[in-house]
Amino acid sequence: MNVPYLDLSVKDVALKARLMEAVGTVLDHGRVIMGPEMLELETRVAAYCGRRFCIGVSSGSDALYVALRALDVGPGDEIITTPMSWVATTNAIVLTGATPVYVDIAPDLNIDPGRVEAAISSKTRAIVPVHYTGKLCEMDDLVHVAEERGIPIIEDAAQAFGAEDGKGRRAGSFGHLACFSFNSMKVFHSYGEAGAVLTDDEELVDRVQSLRYAGTRNREDCHYPSLNFRMQTLQAALLLVELDRLDQIIDRRREIARTYRRSLDGLVTCPEEPDGWKHVFYTFTIQSDSRDELQRHLQSDQIETKIHHSLLMPHQTAYRGKFPLDIPVAEKTVRRILSIPNHEKMTDGQIDHVKQSVSRFF
Repeated sequence: MNVPYLDLSVKDVALKARLMEAVGTVLDHGRVIMGPEMLELETRVAAYCGRRFCIGVSSGSDALYVALRALDVGPGDEIITTPMSWVATTNAIVLTGATPVYVDIAPDLNIDPGRVEAAISSKTRAIVPVHYTGKLCEMDDLVHVAEERGIPIIEDAAQAFGAEDGKGRRAGSFGHLACFSFNSMKVFHSYGEAGAVLTDDEELVDRVQSLRYAGTRNREDCHYPSLNFRMQTLQAALLLVELDRLDQIIDRRREIARTYRRSLDGLVTCPEEPDGWKHVFYTFTIQSDSRDELQRHLQSDQIETKIHHSLLMPHQTAYRGKFPLDIPVAEKTVRRILSIPNHEKMTDGQIDHVKQSVSRFF
C-alpha cells in the first residue's frame, strides 16, 4: 500500500466546487492583488487569533522579514531564536543585517525558555520563538523574560495556526508581532504561497503595510527601502474556503496523532501533548536512534517520510561556522527525528499500514 507523506490534490467534489467558485469571483471582479477577499481574510484571521490587526503578505518568510524590519532590526542587533526551524527563520534575520543567537531546544523540540535569559546581551533586539511541528512554545516563561528585559517577541507561528496552550491562548496571540505561513503544505493552507503578520500595535500595522508594498505610503512615496510582499487575492479567496473547514482538518490530524501514540509509544519517542493543550500536528515527528534504518524500512513498505529538517539552521552551508553555538540537545535530536505521514486525507487503512510497518521494524 502506497502512503504519500502529503497529498495536495483536491478530490473532494464539493470542496473543489467551492474553491472554483472562489476563483471565479476573483476573476469576475478583477482585483487580483490585495482585493476584498484579502481584507476579509485579515479580519477573520485577526479575530481567530485574538489580535486587533492582521496584515496579509506573500509568504511566511516574507512575514518574518517585514516583522523584523518593522521593529527597525538591523546591523549590530542580535536576535535570539532556536536552531531547529526551516532556514527561512535565519534567512529573515540575516537579511536585515542582524545576527542570530541560537538557544538550545527543550524535549518538545521548541526553544528552551530556561536558557533564553543567559543569551540576552546589550545587543539583543528581539526574541523569535518558533512553534515547531505545530505545538506552542512555553510562552509564559518566554514572555516573562522578555517583559522583564524590555525585549519584543516575534512569534514564528508558521507551523502552528490553530494551536493552543493550556489556557486556550492561540498561536499568534503572544508576540508584539506574530508571523504565519499559509503555504500549501501547512495545516491552514493556501494553494501556493501566502502569509500574515499579526499585531495589536497601530504604529506597527502602518510600518508592516508600508513594507509589504516597496516601503511606500499611499502607494506613491517610499518611506522605507523594501520590496513587494503583497498577497494575491486568489490565495486569500482560497484561504477563506479553507478557514471554514480548518477545525475539521485539525481534528482529523489530532485523531491520527492519538492513534499513532497508542500504537507506537515505547517503540519510538512520540510527540507529547500536555493536558489541555492543542497541538495541531503540522508534522507528527517521532524520534529513534535507528532513524535512518527505520526510514529505509518504511520506504521499502511504500511509506514516504520526511526529516524536518536534516540540517539545523546554523549548520546550513551559508551559515556553517559563522555563529557561536552551544546547542548539544538540538545537535543530538536532529539525528533522531523523522516525520511520518499524518495528513487529514489519510485513510484508516493507510494509518494502520504505517503503524504495522513501524511495529515490524522493531
